Amino acid sequence: MTSFQAIPFMPDLAATTLRTLGLLQSRAHDEFRDAEPGKIPHEVRFGEMTAFEDTPHSPYYGTADATPLFLIVMEEYERWTGDRALVLSLESEARAAIAWIDNHGDRDGDGYIEYERRNPNGLENQCWKDSGDSIAFADGTLADTPRATCELQGYAYDAKRRTARLAREVWKDSVWAAELDRQADELKRRFNDEFWVPDRKFFALALDGRKRKVDSLTSNIGHLLWSGMADEDKARHCVEHLLGEALFSGWGVRTMAQTEGAYNPIGYHVGTVWPHDNAFIAWGLRRYGYAAESARLSYAMLEAAELFHHRLPEAFAGYNRAITKFPVEYPTACSPQAWAAGAPLLLIRALLGLESIGGNLIVDPALPEPLGRLETLDIPGPWGRRDAFGRARGEIPSNRSRGQG
Repeated sequence: MTSFQAIPFMPDLAATTLRTLGLLQSRAHDEFRDAEPGKIPHEVRFGEMTAFEDTPHSPYYGTADATPLFLIVMEEYERWTGDRALVLSLESEARAAIAWIDNHGDRDGDGYIEYERRNPNGLENQCWKDSGDSIAFADGTLADTPRATCELQGYAYDAKRRTARLAREVWKDSVWAAELDRQADELKRRFNDEFWVPDRKFFALALDGRKRKVDSLTSNIGHLLWSGMADEDKARHCVEHLLGEALFSGWGVRTMAQTEGAYNPIGYHVGTVWPHDNAFIAWGLRRYGYAAESARLSYAMLEAAELFHHRLPEAFAGYNRAITKFPVEYPTACSPQAWAAGAPLLLIRALLGLESIGGNLIVDPALPEPLGRLETLDIPGPWGRRDAFGRARGEIPSNRSRGQG
C-alpha cells in the first residue's frame, strides 16, 4: 500500500517492492508460515525474530490481501512509468498470483477470497485489520472463520481488471485478458448482491464461516470505492455513511462506527482512525466523482497532521472532534510508520485529481476553500516531468460517473 501511495511521486519504491515480493513469492506449501504457491508475503523477519528457525530471514505469508495488492501495484506502476520491461519480467509471478486468488485464496470454491490461519500461532485475521477482535457483528459478536472480508473481494476484482489490461497490452494474451475481465464482471455482480445489507444500506464487513453477513458498519466500505467494486447506486449510500456522524470523527473516518457493539475509540481496529485507511477512502471518493467529500476528508486529515507535528502516526483515537478539539494519540501507535507516511502523498493526489491515462498526466483539482492553493512540481512519468497545481474555487462540483468499469 505504501508503494501505491508513492507511485506518482516516487515510482522507484514500487519497482523495488515488486522485484522483492516477486522473489519472495511462495513456491510451496508451508503451514508454519501460512504459505501457498503464488502467495505474496505479509512480512519478512530478521535477527531475533528467526531465532528458532534455520534461515537468516523468514517470510511470513499470513495475510490474504498482499497477493491482489501485488497485482494492483504492478499495473499502477506500469501505467505511471511506462516501464514494460519490469512487468514483462514479472509475468510468471503475476500468473501465479492470479492462480492463488482463484485456488488457495478461494478456499471453498464460492468465488470469494477467504482466510483462516493454518499455524495456530499465526494471525487470526489475515486482512489489513489483523487484530483478533476486528471482524465482529453489529452486536459485538466475533465472526466465525473462515472469513471473507469485503475489501478483499474488491482487491481481487481490481487485481483481475488491472491484470487483464497488462495481459492484453504487455503480455499479448488476449484470451487470458478476456477471461479475467469476465471473471471480474461476474465477481462484481455477485458481490453487490450477496454482500449488501439492505436494511442498513451498506456492504457487510464480511461473510463468516457460515456465510452469514457480518453486519457491522466499518471503514472497509471505503476500500470498495477505491477498487471500483461498488455499484453506483450502492456507492451513494456508502458515501453518506463514510461522512456521517457514526463513522466520521471530524478528523477522519473511524475503522468502526460508534453505533456498533464492538466500537471502542481506542480499539486498534474497532474505532480508531488510520491515516492510510482514510487516504485510500479519499481516493475512492474521487474515483466515484465525490470530489467535495474527498476534499473534506483529505483536509481533515491534513489538519490532524499539523497537530501531530506534521507526522501522521499509524493510528489515533476515534473521539469526536467536537469533544476533544484535537486528535487524541493512540498509546502504542508506530510513528513513523510507512503507510502513514505515505498517506499525505495519496491525499495530495486526491486533492489534485492526478491520474495517468494513455501516457498523459491528468490534473483535475478539487480543493477545499481553506487550503487555497496546492502545487506539486516535477511529477515523473512517460511525459517526462510536469507540474500540477490547483486553486480553491468556491463550491466544488460533483461528477459521479467514474466508478464503473
